Amino acid sequence: MNPSDYEFLSDFLMKASGLNLGEGKAYLLESRLIPVAQSLGLSGIEELVQAIKTMPTPQLKTSIIEAMTTNETLFFRDKKPFDELANLMMPKILEAKKVQRKIRIWCAASSSGQEPYSIAMQLKESIPELSAGWNVEIVATDLDNQILTKAKEGQYTQFEVQRGLSIQMLMKYFDKNDQGWQIKPEIRSCITWKQLNLLDTFNHLGQFDVIFCRNVLIYFDTDRKKQILDRMATQLPKHGYLVLGGAETVLGICDSFNRAKEFRAAVYNPAHAGIGLAGTAAIRK
Repeated sequence: MNPSDYEFLSDFLMKASGLNLGEGKAYLLESRLIPVAQSLGLSGIEELVQAIKTMPTPQLKTSIIEAMTTNETLFFRDKKPFDELANLMMPKILEAKKVQRKIRIWCAASSSGQEPYSIAMQLKESIPELSAGWNVEIVATDLDNQILTKAKEGQYTQFEVQRGLSIQMLMKYFDKNDQGWQIKPEIRSCITWKQLNLLDTFNHLGQFDVIFCRNVLIYFDTDRKKQILDRMATQLPKHGYLVLGGAETVLGICDSFNRAKEFRAAVYNPAHAGIGLAGTAAIRK
């Protein structure tokens, strides 16, 4: 790949999706975009770049963005956030919402669905009182429409269900079929699926008690991370939580969150909650 094509594609992806490739990722572009080019009858990256420049149809743009979206995930990934959701977050949320009796959780990069389904199963297993008149809504969003379609079906191969899922959970919450395993309707019905680019406005989604935004901010530059985090903070009440990936942080990026010290996972409270003044000082250093 020549340097000018690499620069053009990097700029295109940054503007269209916020994906920050940085330098030295030609191998990644080639491995993911050459199949896109070939599916369109093009010889390779050079012709694909020309097509973007001369015929930038919405379908072409979507195909490129979806090809570059990382969809690698597994059930109960890193496990600790799911344990702490049940054991540390939910008792406080249940107390805060005991009048409304409605809980909303947002998975902001849901990929092929393992994370929102893991949340639904964790709540079903650990918080039985939710079945007594509580309304629990899990909103799952992703940039990739194709992967959302797969996620909504809740259909997984034997290989996929073996990654992070115990045999007990598999037998309890999945049905075996000719294609592999499918999540039971009672779990699928808890989740609302929406296509969303985190660079766009998302205030129409409303308020949430917990936001899972794991392993996606690492692909954005600092300015875009700050913008996304600042907007997420406005959609969390004082009892709310933001859950990031283990390699992600708000430190040095924004002042909208304080680290929730009782958690081992990367969990944050909105700064307007007035919690953790020492954490606020640490963020502002």
